[in-house]
Amino acid sequence: MNNENVYRQIYANPRFKELVARRGRFAWLLSLVMLAAYFAFILVIAFDPKVLGIPLGPDTVTTWGIPAGLGLIFLAIALTGVYVQRANGEFDRITQEILDEAQK
Repeated sequence: MNNENVYRQIYANPRFKELVARRGRFAWLLSLVMLAAYFAFILVIAFDPKVLGIPLGPDTVTTWGIPAGLGLIFLAIALTGVYVQRANGEFDRITQEILDEAQK
């Protein structure tokens, strides 16, 4: 079987279309979570910057802005890990099943 026929079978497979849609929805969901957190941070900086300028404690110069900024960085890393975990597990498994079906 040549590659062109395999490609046609894959594109015609309803499981492939569902996989593409699910993967896209999942990526958009994670993107929206990250964008919401980032824009919330920016809006706080824009409209009430003194909130992030409050010290963590009475004897420290570190303000709430530092953990908030680090939280955004860690959120981005965590969301990337969540995507990679699902992509390497569920999405890759379904992709392999679709390829196996097309090559029969």
